[in-house]
Amino acid sequence: MQTKIFTVDPENTDAKKINECADILRSGGLVAFPTETVYGLGAMATDKDAAKKIYSAKGRPSDNPLIIHIASPADAERYAYTSELYYKLASAFMPGPLTVVMPKKSTVPSEVTGGLETVAIRCPSHPIARELIRAAQCAVAAPSANLSGSPSPTESAHVINDMNGRIDAIIDGGCAEIGLESTIVSIDGDTLTLLRPGAITRDALLCVCETVNIASAVTEALKENERPLSPGMKYRHYAPKAPLALIDGEQNDVTEFLIEKSKAENCLILAYDEEIPLLTGVKYIGVGARQDLESQAKRLFGALREADERSVDKIYAHLPVKDGIGLALYNRLIRAAAHTVITVTKKDI
Repeated sequence: MQTKIFTVDPENTDAKKINECADILRSGGLVAFPTETVYGLGAMATDKDAAKKIYSAKGRPSDNPLIIHIASPADAERYAYTSELYYKLASAFMPGPLTVVMPKKSTVPSEVTGGLETVAIRCPSHPIARELIRAAQCAVAAPSANLSGSPSPTESAHVINDMNGRIDAIIDGGCAEIGLESTIVSIDGDTLTLLRPGAITRDALLCVCETVNIASAVTEALKENERPLSPGMKYRHYAPKAPLALIDGEQNDVTEFLIEKSKAENCLILAYDEEIPLLTGVKYIGVGARQDLESQAKRLFGALREADERSVDKIYAHLPVKDGIGLALYNRLIRAAAHTVITVTKKDI
């Protein structure tokens, strides 16, 4: 397959290019496009055969549900049984990086929902994404536009690397603003359950809903034979090619431990800006300042992909905090590392 690549300026979208991509979607094809979170791999949400193409192109397990993207929060009525709480969330956070899981209507085929009777819906804020959905005149099912299990794409080069020749078209709209996938919540009456953390934090959700529970799969591995209720809940996800381990402990002990490891192993460190001056002769990739969680979030997937190009046998990264957007970083890294955490103390150095 020859993949068409369209360059579109988010500040001045090209209607002709957008309409051509919408035509591809309507004809059952696949189009990768930018959102404010990461790049998505889109197909018509009402076309079960197109959904199957997504799973095939990504090498994605068919029980892993897809998110459908809508142009306006009210469009959810066509695909899901909404509630008052949904519209409270929509008023506070949409368009934006929030996905809401609700009971699905028959307009959404089971191939899109991984066989579940619920559907995950979000209204992106990225201008290219919104124009594409409007032009397609239908919701667009779209997981991240990467090969299944690998780090999500935050720029078009990542998509081209993974999807060129596998899909019909790619819209190059620059770098993603946030860099982590959307927050996912499910509604149960007046209660929310956080299924996947993102830029919209639990504290922000508590401003809209008094009770926000956190699903165990946010920080723990899925149990054997447990079905994922949303994307990103699989055991090993977002992973680089080399094994990744997360290091926990006092900052000075961790830095010293990483320096010693680099002397004995062909390894690479995802390093905070503050420790880089100490890493003389050490292979590293900077991920931002220790307290700048937003920058770390934006940098994470690009750093993991860069690590894949460095021919190392092991990757080490810091175990993030679980506060604010730190919980989203923790969630992505703990899966990328297949839950491998090393706690260090002075005696380990």
